[in-house]
Amino acid sequence: MSLLVNALAVTLTCGVLAWAADLVRLFGLLIYVEQYIALMVALALPLVFLTVPAHRAAPQPEQEGGGRSGPAPWYDQLAALAGFVLGIYVAFRFPELSEMGSQRPWDGLIPAVMLCLLFLEGLRRTSGTAITVVVVGFFVLALIGHLLPGALTGRKVQLDRLTYFLVWDSSALFGTVMQIITTVVVAFVFFGNILFKSGGSAFFTDISMAMMGRYRGGPGKIAIMASSLFGTISGSVVANVVTTGVVTIPLMKKAGFRPQLAGAIEAVSSTGGQLMPPVMGIAAFLMAEFLRVPYSDVVLAALIPAVLFYLALFLQADLEAARLGLRGIDDALIPRARQVLKDGWHFPIPFVVLIGALFWLNYEPSAAALLAAAAVIVASVVFGFKGKRLGLLDFYYILRDTGLTVIGLFMIAAAAGAVIATLNYSGLGFSLTLALVHIAGGNLIALLVIAAIACIILGMGMPTVGVYILLATLVAPALIEMKVDPMAAHLFILYFGCLSMITPPVAIGAYAAAHLAKADPIKTGFEAVRFGWLVFVVPFLFVFSNTLLMRGEPIMIIVDIAAAVVGVWFGAAGVMGYSIRRLAAAERAAYLAAGLFLLLPMGAFGVGRWINLAGLVLAVCIMARERLLRRAAATAAP
Repeated sequence: MSLLVNALAVTLTCGVLAWAADLVRLFGLLIYVEQYIALMVALALPLVFLTVPAHRAAPQPEQEGGGRSGPAPWYDQLAALAGFVLGIYVAFRFPELSEMGSQRPWDGLIPAVMLCLLFLEGLRRTSGTAITVVVVGFFVLALIGHLLPGALTGRKVQLDRLTYFLVWDSSALFGTVMQIITTVVVAFVFFGNILFKSGGSAFFTDISMAMMGRYRGGPGKIAIMASSLFGTISGSVVANVVTTGVVTIPLMKKAGFRPQLAGAIEAVSSTGGQLMPPVMGIAAFLMAEFLRVPYSDVVLAALIPAVLFYLALFLQADLEAARLGLRGIDDALIPRARQVLKDGWHFPIPFVVLIGALFWLNYEPSAAALLAAAAVIVASVVFGFKGKRLGLLDFYYILRDTGLTVIGLFMIAAAAGAVIATLNYSGLGFSLTLALVHIAGGNLIALLVIAAIACIILGMGMPTVGVYILLATLVAPALIEMKVDPMAAHLFILYFGCLSMITPPVAIGAYAAAHLAKADPIKTGFEAVRFGWLVFVVPFLFVFSNTLLMRGEPIMIIVDIAAAVVGVWFGAAGVMGYSIRRLAAAERAAYLAAGLFLLLPMGAFGVGRWINLAGLVLAVCIMARERLLRRAAATAAP
């Protein structure tokens, strides 16, 4: 059985890479993209049923694939065979049966019913019962939508027509979302696996230790830097936590950080990795597709908020270390920067290749990922890392692991396609948008608060890609309806969707870090919320003023960014209770007020410039008072 699983996983990865490299067209095979997707589904569905058991004692929603210890039972083998046969059948019959939606012949309807059931069970196994119930709920909602009252009323939909539509229409299960997963996402997962296998994650950790280890709070800063770097190749917060946290969390605890704070720093830093360009947990490419804008626009818009976020994390780690009197880690444990760069100087090259291919050569994202992966392969074979070079067996494992990693994403893509299709087909998408606006009473701030809470709830337990796809379908249209800039609306939902990873009660990123830190999960979650306070604030700011998204007059962008940097420092001092000294409660409130006033862009609410000015005056008064206190203390000292 393991031989079959490995063969399917390797074939799945190779099939995606062949499509991304346009080898299909090169060999003269002209097929619909839906036929290609169906062939990949014919490999992914069997992998789900052969590797992920029907019942797991402790399911990990963000851990793709599974961990079956023995052979699959007969019913899973039967489901795997059915998934394979149905995928092949759709691939061969799609051109013909996709044109027969009005007739709904039995040889199209019966496979559609079976395929929908297999997808639902695959989704339950890989992503949990909650998201499966949500998908079924939207399916039922579409069927009864014509019975809903008032503005929520949708068109009347027949069960057989909707089921046929989900499989045989190009905008449903085999539509845009699945197309992105089977091209861009898998290619980037492949790139990340090659980078990881060749020693890239070890290099990121080593260079972070070499650069930050000697400073106060060094272990916390190492965690922040390493997680941000690893986040550029990982689409999973939990994977980020586990990979870097096994090194950084023990270092933080040994340096004097409380266990729950050590776990919180790692969890927040790993979450931020999903928001940091250029890859953003692969959500950047999905966002560009949803918005129909160049990928470069998404990167530029997301850059400043992500930089402010990590600046706040660095400042808070530094201030917390100063408050606790912590120093850097033992010099003997710090690798020498010269040696680290000598061993892994070539690891930045793939990122240069990736960015160059996307921005200057205008390559498709999947092709750029393949080019970057090729750069990793060449560098690893030629130079190696710490004496190790990739071999043929390593390539086999990379292909296999990529195939096993992405099967959960296939199920999420199918779920997202089903939700999008049911909402569009029944007309409920527009109705739900109006309902959200109505609940908010037409007030944008109220709508943003409702949307933020909805994003955190809907994002619980899902990987970044799944979070974004679901929220882009359900929540973003309501924000855009209220005249929010589409880019700001999509970044808003991405931020709050990712925040579900650190926000109790279901904060799986914080809980994974708490496990490594041997800390209380709930306390770690709340500590993560405190440490990541800025990421709860910034999305509201760029909704009301696009200067933080690099849009507007250059002088206004520069002024707002400069004010935001100063505001981050004051806000961080207020949250941590320390600036140049320990702060009393009233002093913390003053610092926090100054920080928030300075963070607000000048163009926000029409009075932003006056709030900025008030923040600047308050900040000057605070610093003048600190200087007077220091002089008085120096005069009183013997």
